[in-house]
Amino acid sequence: MVAMIVLVSCKKSAIDGSEPEKQKYTSEEIDAFIKKKIETEKKFEWSWADDGMVWSALNESDHILSVGYQPEGYVNVDGNLANIDIQSPEWKEARQRVLQIIIEEESIRGKPVTENEIVQWDEFVLPVIDVYVTRFSTIKKLRASKLVRYAEPMGYEPKEVLARVESSSGCDGNAPQTGLVAGVDYSVITPSCKQSWNYGYHNIPLAWTKSTGAGVKLFIIDTGVEFDQENLGSAFNQGFSYGRTVEKIVTFPRNTFLGIPIGPVETPDDDCGHGTCMAGVAAAPRGIDGASCGVAYNCNLVACRAAQDVYLDDSREVKGASDGFTNAGNRPDVKIISMSMGKITSSSQLSDAIRYAYGKGKLIFCAAGTSFSWTSGWFGVIFPASMSEVNAVTGVRNNSFNTTCSTCHSGSQTDFTVVMERASDNRHPLTLAAFGNTPGTVGGSSVSTATTAGIAALVWSRFPNYNRDQVLNKLIQCSRNYPTKNAELGWGNIDANLATN
Repeated sequence: MVAMIVLVSCKKSAIDGSEPEKQKYTSEEIDAFIKKKIETEKKFEWSWADDGMVWSALNESDHILSVGYQPEGYVNVDGNLANIDIQSPEWKEARQRVLQIIIEEESIRGKPVTENEIVQWDEFVLPVIDVYVTRFSTIKKLRASKLVRYAEPMGYEPKEVLARVESSSGCDGNAPQTGLVAGVDYSVITPSCKQSWNYGYHNIPLAWTKSTGAGVKLFIIDTGVEFDQENLGSAFNQGFSYGRTVEKIVTFPRNTFLGIPIGPVETPDDDCGHGTCMAGVAAAPRGIDGASCGVAYNCNLVACRAAQDVYLDDSREVKGASDGFTNAGNRPDVKIISMSMGKITSSSQLSDAIRYAYGKGKLIFCAAGTSFSWTSGWFGVIFPASMSEVNAVTGVRNNSFNTTCSTCHSGSQTDFTVVMERASDNRHPLTLAAFGNTPGTVGGSSVSTATTAGIAALVWSRFPNYNRDQVLNKLIQCSRNYPTKNAELGWGNIDANLATN
């Protein structure tokens, strides 16, 4: 922590040679405003905050500002993101004019600054710049410009949330689960693997007689996959799983200092455990080694390490998740994107990335949210699952399909549910552990999302000529609540057997 404080202080003085300007709001005032908006609007957008609050939030985080730009007079960027070429002359000019505003304001005191010093990470797809800002006047000029769509703090989250959520949010090491009982927690199926207890509630085993996910590529944006789990590596093809591919990529960027990358290069290896769990639920092989079997055990998999943990409370994590979506959007072979991560406040940059992928025809599933103390009992569907381009998924108990799991979020933006908590003992579904063939278990809306993405892969494999909307309609029409969407739980549980008919 001391090293981080020194780094931030050095960076401020290196850019403008001055002390930070006085804040307009305390963190308590910012957080109260955020909570009030979420209670009334069911979400929080930084466009609702005034310049002083944006500036104060920037001071309270890492001073990295996400700036969305556009040529003056351009309309409907949101609906055209998939078709915008930021290398075209008009977009390059708009970017340069916005950068000039920032450079002029940041250079007012002390030595002049350069583009390389303030731009944090390269951007090749979206009309956005991530810049290090030290002056309130920069915020005011940007938010008043017709060239700027948004200018918002990239890494701010409510302090009360950060105080109660460990930096390893969602990370428990994913150790093998001892004490699992055959016939209760799992069934042994051919050739020699374990089928999770909850699959029957969605008729997944019956769906396997018609589809196994073959030919469909699933892109999971999460914390990566554990290199020591061979079922997501050298043993990805075994038993009834064959002829498929697994790719491990990383979009989680390095830290920067005055535009220069510092620290080690990030790898796809999962230091958290969460990403390995999600990949196991959706795509683990139906193998011969006694491990758990994934829903779409013959699908192709791209495991993208976009973040350090599942709570996107850091600018690097927002950038990593955004790059994950644009990466998936640019791949014609990818059909489905699943992300079991999120945040309390909205991010326009991440929204841009999701709209980009959606515009490329991708079917997107995100976790509705899993409670901790600050959100418990009042917070609905988290961002980005709250977006209309995304299908939000949450978890329910096996004794009542209208009762969410003990920590699962729900709300009007919920689209689907998955049975993932056993009422008798709170048992959660099986997945691959960080290593070995003894399964782990995983809960929350996270496992529900990965399960639904796997079911969608079964459907798309069964109907390979369908487009995104046709697959989605099939899922909706074969769900428990169809034709009447529930106000809190959406279309409910999907029947995978019906959906593959």
